[in-house]
Amino acid sequence: MTAQGMYYLIRALVTLIAIPFHEAGHALAAWLLGDPTAKREGRISLNPFRHFDLVGTLCMIFAGVGWAKPVSTDPRNFKNPKWGMALTALAGPAANLLLAYLGMVAWKILYYWAPTTMITIFAARFLQYLVMMDVGLAVFNLIPIPPLDGSRILLVALPQRIYFQIMRYERVIFVILLAAVWAGVLDGVLGTFNDVVWDLLDLGTGYIDQIAYSAYYAAIGTVI
Repeated sequence: MTAQGMYYLIRALVTLIAIPFHEAGHALAAWLLGDPTAKREGRISLNPFRHFDLVGTLCMIFAGVGWAKPVSTDPRNFKNPKWGMALTALAGPAANLLLAYLGMVAWKILYYWAPTTMITIFAARFLQYLVMMDVGLAVFNLIPIPPLDGSRILLVALPQRIYFQIMRYERVIFVILLAAVWAGVLDGVLGTFNDVVWDLLDLGTGYIDQIAYSAYYAAIGTVI
């Protein structure tokens, strides 16, 4: 397989994990907060076919940004509709950050202790891209622009009248946002925030580095 073919294969496999994790996070949070709508629709699932929009998935694989089927929620089922919607929205990016953290843990363990074979090289690239995609999804979705998750969080801060006036133009804003991303207009800002989150994950998994270094120096008889 060519290097480019391997790249797109890894992207496709990562997409099959990252997007369902994100959407299932929304569905699980809504259910825990009192709204069973998404649960009844089978959205608390890591089965990709429960969540994927075909065009959105292809865009995700080949263009780096896409979309999934929206998770249905009924705010009337929440004890506090504003906070219920906000926390449900926040759960998607939070799920991606959790998966990114676990991916980085596995990646570092593989890096320090796995033998170098074609399988471990592929696994390392897979885990690296898993972390990258999950960080990217979390950061992108926290942008406070409709219909991204960050815009739902705005409902807590904005008066309902202003919020729903903005949401009337949700589809138009989304098309403009996609065009801006595909044109690279947001690369600098998103790249900066992605780097910050990546560094925090690296810091949060630093104990693995310390264990690896301690084991290495112990093996060669050096005290650190």
